[in-house]
Amino acid sequence: MEWISVSGDRLAGESGRTVVLAGVGLGGWMNMENFITGYPATESLQRAALRRVLGQEGYERFFRRFLTDFFDADDARHLASLGLNSVRVPFNYRHFEDDDRPFVLKEEGFAWLDRVIGLCADAGLYTILDLHAVPGRQNQHWHSDNPTHWAEFWNQRHYQDRVVHLWEAIADRYKDRPEVAGYNPVNEPADSSGAVIGPFYERLEQAIRAVDDRHVLFLDGNRYSTDFSIFGDPFPNTVYTAHDYALPGIAAGSSYPGVTRGEHFDRSVVEQTFLRRTEFMRRTGTPVWIGEFGPVYDGDPERDRSRLRLLRDQLEIYREHGASWSLWTYKDIGLQGLVYARPDSAYVRRIAPVLEKKKRLGADSWGGSDEHVRHLLEPIEELFDKEFPHFDPFPWGRKPWIQTLVRNIMFAEPLVGDFARCFEGVTPDEAEELAGCFAFAACERRGPLNDVLREHMSGD
Repeated sequence: MEWISVSGDRLAGESGRTVVLAGVGLGGWMNMENFITGYPATESLQRAALRRVLGQEGYERFFRRFLTDFFDADDARHLASLGLNSVRVPFNYRHFEDDDRPFVLKEEGFAWLDRVIGLCADAGLYTILDLHAVPGRQNQHWHSDNPTHWAEFWNQRHYQDRVVHLWEAIADRYKDRPEVAGYNPVNEPADSSGAVIGPFYERLEQAIRAVDDRHVLFLDGNRYSTDFSIFGDPFPNTVYTAHDYALPGIAAGSSYPGVTRGEHFDRSVVEQTFLRRTEFMRRTGTPVWIGEFGPVYDGDPERDRSRLRLLRDQLEIYREHGASWSLWTYKDIGLQGLVYARPDSAYVRRIAPVLEKKKRLGADSWGGSDEHVRHLLEPIEELFDKEFPHFDPFPWGRKPWIQTLVRNIMFAEPLVGDFARCFEGVTPDEAEELAGCFAFAACERRGPLNDVLREHMSGD
């Protein structure tokens, strides 16, 4: 595979041809998320609960089988069959380092990355390596494996030192691998002060370039890859990446085109949002890569059709503006993935009571709803409106802050015990079989979503 590098406002191969990266994010694999595989709260809480109930052997066999089957050769070939050419690979630092042994790197994390890079390369797919969860947590939400609403990464040099050390090792290992398109060093950073992230990025860029000056860097903006005011002159061979979730694709009760949360959305509005989010890239003449975007699908036929229309519009907008993109996410249990574990699979049936309770309590942020707990949230929101009218917490303000604390932490944390009880009495053999429910051959494909991607990539 050709080396990819930045050439003005585009990515190019060694021959000079323009390369537009079109792919998916491998969410839920080396960085797990609650809505993707069904557990409540955070990956670390889930893992601790499963270790306790399954025992060490059952726990190890479950996750070894999960990591093997969640993405295998069949998955890579399927993505290639759609015409895609890349996979963004999120990973949690815990695969590479234990908190009680900082700076001591574990070979098994690199072995899993080696495997997925090889599988993708065999299918003609580039990989982008994405550190999705860092020590101390780089943002305030569950996807950085954060059990709180504080991003301590920006407050402690120790955490930052560990990330620099890890990226020096990653860069050294893959510096001669052209099938790796580049490095996405920190997913969705959220430095509330805005004062730390700029100097940290400068330090990280220098550390990586001292080891590897050839791979492209994909740098997320602050505030979940939406704020690029931290950047001055672009770094060499660097892409600045925006995330472009459109509200009609993720908000409960939305319609497209139509009104969502009191605002009208159509193609022109979606394009203006894209242009606003990518203003820095276009002003500095650097390539555009949309590192994450994509609707969720709630099973309502009419709404799902409207969200596929939204997706088509976004893909056409990206093509018109020469933007690369990575759709979130490849595989899950049915909310967003191209491929999903069957509802009648042994794994999904086993956790069904927790899925129902999570939905009722709105315990998941992504794809969740406060419909059934409004009677609890409204008095709190009213109290804050009255008593703290000027309170505007980072990153999204007062109401989302309350939702995070009540739904996604206070309700979600005790649900972890419910999740663990679903696995009581499961033997190591059975644990391994449950993880096998995520194998490609055991899963369903979301036909209309796959068709949209195939048609787009074929130019139809």
